[in-house]
Amino acid sequence: MPISADMQAVDAVIRTRLHSDVVLIRQVAEYIIHSGGKRLRPALVLFAAGAVGYQGTNHHELAAVVEFIHTATLLHDDVVDESELRRGRDTANALFGNAASVLVGDFLYSRAFQMMVSVGSMRIMEVLADATNTIAEGEVLQLLNCHEADVAIEDYLKVIRYKTAKLFEAACRIGAILGGASAEVEEGLASYGMHLGTAFQLIDDVLDYSADEAHTGKHLGDDLAEGKPTLPLIHAMQHGTEAQSALVRKAIEEGGREEFAAVLEVIRSCGALEETRRRAAQESAYAKSAIAALPASIFKESLLKLSDFAVARDH
Repeated sequence: MPISADMQAVDAVIRTRLHSDVVLIRQVAEYIIHSGGKRLRPALVLFAAGAVGYQGTNHHELAAVVEFIHTATLLHDDVVDESELRRGRDTANALFGNAASVLVGDFLYSRAFQMMVSVGSMRIMEVLADATNTIAEGEVLQLLNCHEADVAIEDYLKVIRYKTAKLFEAACRIGAILGGASAEVEEGLASYGMHLGTAFQLIDDVLDYSADEAHTGKHLGDDLAEGKPTLPLIHAMQHGTEAQSALVRKAIEEGGREEFAAVLEVIRSCGALEETRRRAAQESAYAKSAIAALPASIFKESLLKLSDFAVARDH
């Protein structure tokens, strides 16, 4: 992997920057940061910077910033969703309580902004500040959609673009900015990130109804239990029979797992997972075409492989 040494450097930055004299902050932050995540977003900063020929070490600091922002959103997310499992382990809120999770999330956000300032680029600060704000808007949009069965596909995709894809996009954009890329190349990498993040979330939505729990480390049906109208459910309501549509609608409005088996049957019978995978594959293809103009390099090759992995993965 062309960024192995860089990823080790990012991990070293993360360990250093996690330090706090407050013991509980260290415990919670280290628990969540080292809980086996893919480190995908920091890798995107490194790949994008490498693809435009960046020489330096600021990408290590910024990759860690992106991971901190992501981790803060996870901490808050799990509290909002009342989740108990993530990546096969107890969530921080299940282990340390909601108050600690929210407050340590705040610590990670504010630490991320301290680190941004140290890099000294107003442009990068602007990109990350805007992204963080958009993610918060996406979280609230998702909250508004909970138990709401009449969500249009476009509205659902907007939540994905705000809540998930925006940080992918920002990670790629700051890598490009670090490397002094032209506006055209920067936009291409940002577009790649946005489409990759969208594909990634769509597959997450598929896995919530089809994965091996041991693989994903999450309870199947969490989305349904929380009343989240994701694409497989929206498709099922639009393409199922009247009775099937009514069943899915009731499950979204009421939440819980009671109807999971029946809803799963509806989703499978009307090809909802295949349709969601098809859309994810389309997003992956858009991501690839967005960086077609980048010169050949091991970094570009890695970005192309990542867009294939986003769709083919089973966890």
